Amino acid sequence: MFESLSDRLSDVFSRLTKKGALTDSDVAEAMREVRLALLEADVALPVVKDFVAAVKEKAIGQDVVRSVTPGQMVIKIVHDHLVDVLGGEQDPEIDLNAPAPVPIMMVGLQGSGKTTTTAKIAYRLTNRDKKKVLMASLDTRRPAAQEQLKVLGEQAGVATLPIIVGQTPVDIAKRAMTAARLQGYDVVLLDTAGRLHIDEALMQENEAVKREAGPHEIILVADSLTGQDAVTVAKQFNDRIGLTSIALTRIDGDGRGGAALSMRAVTGVPIKLMGTGEKLEALELFHADRIANRILGMGDIVSLVEKAAETIDQREAEKMAAKLAKGSFDLDDLSQQLKQMRKMGGMQGMLAMLPGVAKMKDQLSKANIDDKAIKRQEAIISSMTPKERKNPQIIQAKRKVRIAKGSGTTVQEVNKLLKQHQQMADMMKRMAKLGKKGLMRGGLGALFGGAMPPGGFGGPGGGFPPGGLK
Repeated sequence: MFESLSDRLSDVFSRLTKKGALTDSDVAEAMREVRLALLEADVALPVVKDFVAAVKEKAIGQDVVRSVTPGQMVIKIVHDHLVDVLGGEQDPEIDLNAPAPVPIMMVGLQGSGKTTTTAKIAYRLTNRDKKKVLMASLDTRRPAAQEQLKVLGEQAGVATLPIIVGQTPVDIAKRAMTAARLQGYDVVLLDTAGRLHIDEALMQENEAVKREAGPHEIILVADSLTGQDAVTVAKQFNDRIGLTSIALTRIDGDGRGGAALSMRAVTGVPIKLMGTGEKLEALELFHADRIANRILGMGDIVSLVEKAAETIDQREAEKMAAKLAKGSFDLDDLSQQLKQMRKMGGMQGMLAMLPGVAKMKDQLSKANIDDKAIKRQEAIISSMTPKERKNPQIIQAKRKVRIAKGSGTTVQEVNKLLKQHQQMADMMKRMAKLGKKGLMRGGLGALFGGAMPPGGFGGPGGGFPPGGLK
């Protein structure tokens, strides 16, 4: 979502860092570029003015002029102020510090992804925090909305309040809280009705539900692709209902990111969550410092490691580490690593979190990275027999033709996969002989259960070379 803003700011700062010393005019020119970049990213004008004024005041001073690396000092000042604008060091976790069952009220306009976000939060609280969660749909105007939450609840393994036709939203909220108290639920998520636009009836309905349920958290779900409209909606809901936090949806889209930068500054309400995809697990905490790092092209290693910790099966990782310590690495192991990588968002999702990747766009485009290739490689391995996966050396011409047909790929792609596997297997054997077990368990290898991913995740004609990008 922040790609265009990140590109513009990277260009500005690369010019600054090339200069050995900075004058006031250099900083002033850079701040003009930053101002334009923020405006193009659809950040609210008052926020842009305050941001640029605050940064300029700090940047034009003795600390920067006397600094050994003045360009880097300016970047640090921008980074620190960006973190402040996005919410500072506030804890993005949902506040559950209240007597059970804790009521959480979800509000927002129709089409913002409110029902899906409700299910994502329930899924997260159930699986990560081990909470007993009940979801209830209060959208009586759209019967399909209640059915949608029920279906999502079944997919997430989370209970939903049975639908009783004819009840009002307030009646449903009351019944949900009563049922939760009687059945020992920890959290109740109340998915309120939405509208195409804010009107008085919507606000009165939400105020009535708030009085009945007494929610500990009121989370506004806002579509980040709607730009400044999302900021206006947040302000109106906050003025009438009193929000405690915001969840941004569709941040994986091609929006310009201005809504995220403006919301906190305009409303004073923290952004706590962001939806990164359609799947139930595609929900991340909004850490201001990490988002600032992404915007400035500094990567987000912490989130990458956390994502790895959430998706990696510890037992499988230990088994893999034991095999690799002996220099053993068959195609079943490779398949496991490919699945692990896909769970973590694929190569492109992971690369976006690595520092300095923004400056390597030309190289990455030439590398022809294609996350669909991971699925093709998984399909190739799945088309092999157990014996072939354990002993790849027996895969000769006829077997390759059969595997290619079975996986819907070509013999060339099968050959490429086998070559990549052989390179990895050879590397593991060399490392095992050298006794460098620590190397295999540390660094990026740890993210993949003990092994680095193979090179060549591009299409048939491209990919990373085994030694990585040069």
